[in-house]
Amino acid sequence: MSYKNLYIAATSQHVGKTTSTLGLISGFHNKGIHVGYCKPVGQKYVVHNNLQVDKDVILFADLLNFKPDPILHSPVILGSGTTSDFLKNPEKYHFEDRLQNAAHELNRLNELTVYEGTGHPGVGSVVNLSNADVAKRINANVVMVAEGGVGNTIDMLNMCMALFREKEVPVMGVILNKVLEDKREKCEFYVKKWLDKHKIPLLGTLPYDKTMSLPLLKTVADSVNGTFEYNSEFQNNMVSDIIAGSLISSDELKGKSAGSLLVVGAARLDIAIADTVRISKAFGLEKSPFAGIISTGHGSYSRQTVEYIQKHQIPVIRTMLETYGAVLKISRIEVKINPQTPWKVMRAIEMIEKNVDLDYILEQSKL
Repeated sequence: MSYKNLYIAATSQHVGKTTSTLGLISGFHNKGIHVGYCKPVGQKYVVHNNLQVDKDVILFADLLNFKPDPILHSPVILGSGTTSDFLKNPEKYHFEDRLQNAAHELNRLNELTVYEGTGHPGVGSVVNLSNADVAKRINANVVMVAEGGVGNTIDMLNMCMALFREKEVPVMGVILNKVLEDKREKCEFYVKKWLDKHKIPLLGTLPYDKTMSLPLLKTVADSVNGTFEYNSEFQNNMVSDIIAGSLISSDELKGKSAGSLLVVGAARLDIAIADTVRISKAFGLEKSPFAGIISTGHGSYSRQTVEYIQKHQIPVIRTMLETYGAVLKISRIEVKINPQTPWKVMRAIEMIEKNVDLDYILEQSKL
């Protein structure tokens, strides 16, 4: 059976397009449908087997077991300087042809192809490929992902759907993401009430899951332009919270799992570790509470500190930022699902299959 293409859009960045796309594709695949994937317009690429493809393509290549092909799976990448050059010399670019050719071949190869949008719906407009432009060109139904809430959520949905209405692209329904459990009933009631007036279904509500927003230590290292001094083999440790400064208190360590990130000046790391050892003994804690340590500025460590680091296999990252600046950089990290976070992939799949009406989407997509 053949299905109309599906386009996953969102009200803004980091709302849950990749999470939703992962879960939808996996759910359709588990129903025996041959599903394809495409990131039609990307902004950042990675080099994979000497090919430039959008970074999200690698994740879905692993999931669906296909070989990444930029012509098919990442036809347009708006890298640095591309948009300004396009505005000066549009005749040298053939973005629309690339998109059309990819869509034609993907339609031939798959029963259903899911296209993942980029940023908010207007992204790509500068090259005539906004999310709405792309969805129209590939003849797709749109699923809109919005962050859970009431007033702001409805405002964002109204604004973002306007572009699809202007292009006469059908919005099949809405998925609400990151909805707090104690707000779920209220959120669903009022958003659904607004959607019903516009004859747009609420397809599902995904709960807020803190683990989906936790960064890996190597992501933290990149954010502070740091280098690993010790135990770099554990750079995939997950960070759950931050302890900043050398004055470690018992309240900060009480009940902590091994997921805390210590951010402290290199010259004062010895003090922080000595306090940690003392408090750990007082509470009978055998494991270190630290998933990693960010050591800021200049300074060296005592033998006892190095022994503690090695004994507990704690990755240590050195950065020339001062402590406050490092904490600020870390707090601004936007975490995305990637092949190095398999637990997030599985959780995304689980949340969609449990909370979204996949059968309705397929029924509405039948050709």
